[in-house]
Amino acid sequence: MEIIAYIASVFIGISLGLIGGGGSILTVPVLVYMFGISPIVSTSYSLFIVGSTSLVGAYGNYRKGTVNIKTALLFGSTSITTVFLTRKFLIPLIPKDLFKIGGFHITEPVLTMFLFAVLMVAASVGMIRSKERKPGCLECDLKGNMIRMLLSGVGIGLTTGILGAGGGFLLIPTLVLVLGMPMKEAVGTSLLIIALNSLIGFAGDLGHFVIDWVFLLKITAIAMTGILIGGMMARKVDAAALKKAFGWFVLVMGAFIIAKELMVAVG
Repeated sequence: MEIIAYIASVFIGISLGLIGGGGSILTVPVLVYMFGISPIVSTSYSLFIVGSTSLVGAYGNYRKGTVNIKTALLFGSTSITTVFLTRKFLIPLIPKDLFKIGGFHITEPVLTMFLFAVLMVAASVGMIRSKERKPGCLECDLKGNMIRMLLSGVGIGLTTGILGAGGGFLLIPTLVLVLGMPMKEAVGTSLLIIALNSLIGFAGDLGHFVIDWVFLLKITAIAMTGILIGGMMARKVDAAALKKAFGWFVLVMGAFIIAKELMVAVG
């Protein structure tokens, strides 16, 4: 199982390199179900792994001229702040045992994974059903776009902070469909925003958990190898077809996790 887990870690980076997101969708389940790490610690580790890996990918895209720094900073101004405050102050307040509904015993780990899976299903539907849209003009309606960016930043910041998800599967649709950014530029810009969100969020965790740095750096290095592979593959693979295929994979994974966590809740 451990060998499979390490192989799966490569695909964390590959997904980030190919579609600019999806890394955390793989990271948390790999850490929880394959490496046996608790969900709350896995969300923290996911922030570091996905953040560091995305930073490598963002640098590669910056060199190609496909990173919109202005949009990344405007978007990140709210999302980074939200992520840090969520990880630093909100997460430590969540009790281990939350509540009971009939025969269901809802604990923090169960709720974390259940919400993560619901988010996976929602994101997968968006990936499967999304259609190409012609790029718009970010500067044409700067005030309107800034408001959308700020509100989207808060929402993605909460998602990243609570679930350890970098938000790439939410960022790409936002950048392309809401802001009208070209797909290649959206991928590069998404990686930079993910890196900023995730690494600042991880900084908010320092002191809350005992971190196994050797393990964490090992998985991060493997994922970084994956993003380099994904970047090379992106030049040859049809992005739209790949996104749809990845969407179906995420949908199956999300449904599996929901079923598994419901069984755990029942006991």
